[in-house]
Amino acid sequence: MKVPATMRALRQTSLNGPRDLRLVTDAPVPSPGPGEALIRVTAAGVNFVDLSQARGTFPAGPKPPYLAGIEGAGEVVAVGEGVTGLEPGAHVIGVGITGGAFAEYMALPSAAAAAVPAGWADEQALGLVVSWPTALAALKPLGGVTEGQTVLIHAAAGATGQAAVRMAKHYGATVLASASPGKHDVVRELGADHVIDSLGSDLAAEVLELTGGAGVDLVLESVGGATLEASLAATKRVTGRVVVFGMAAGDAAVTNRELVYKHQVHLIGLNIGVLAQAAPRIFGELMGEMFALIADGVLAPARPTTYDLADGPKALAELESRATVGKLALLP
Repeated sequence: MKVPATMRALRQTSLNGPRDLRLVTDAPVPSPGPGEALIRVTAAGVNFVDLSQARGTFPAGPKPPYLAGIEGAGEVVAVGEGVTGLEPGAHVIGVGITGGAFAEYMALPSAAAAAVPAGWADEQALGLVVSWPTALAALKPLGGVTEGQTVLIHAAAGATGQAAVRMAKHYGATVLASASPGKHDVVRELGADHVIDSLGSDLAAEVLELTGGAGVDLVLESVGGATLEASLAATKRVTGRVVVFGMAAGDAAVTNRELVYKHQVHLIGLNIGVLAQAAPRIFGELMGEMFALIADGVLAPARPTTYDLADGPKALAELESRATVGKLALLP
């Protein structure tokens, strides 16, 4: 395949959010460096990381102007020095944390690329290296969920939340799923035992009522802000765990005094990229289990809501306002 010199792409021009994401038609097509694969992007995943980078709140994030998007799927068209196991024509999904997925071509670290499962369209694999491993890590190696335990999953209608509900039920947990009212039917169809209004006045009180005052064994916390405080209050004392992997509603302050005298719980931070780098053995086992769940039909091909590449600012704005359900994809 002949690779052009320039391409269409979305360039973030400021740190004022997605409103300053601009479509350009003359972005240089990257060349794959050592350990990289160049893919022709057929679908790009939209993630909260993209919003965090666009607002300058992502630690050591790219400085504008930069090509946005971290998650891309498509066809390998070239590989850099030292890349083995990837050949032109293969279809992969991967992450490049410095951006470049919202474009027609993207250079991906080959070590972070996974094959698109046989029979799946590229866009159906979005989530395979971000949302699904995050949900599984929060449930298993970090959250330690076991059969008979109770799990509270926030943002349960989102891409990570939906995967978490499916997996938690597979592992035999009772699932309390939090979502805004218009998304409750979606979450119920996934198998949640109880659905809670995320916009309600006292989420912790509702969880405690549903659990007979005991609280939940595990919380998957991706919202932050006041929701983190409610999560801590809704968790079992001493043995309960709260795994934090997002901050869609902003920062939350938790003090050592509160952990000693008010919320005696296990508070665990999760960043799937750091986990992959700092604990590759655990990450490898995690990915192995995830592909086993796919083979068993627990996790099915994603059904993303798709947008044209030019509508990337709209997709990000809708994600930020929490108006979306499931995975979002941009199609170059």
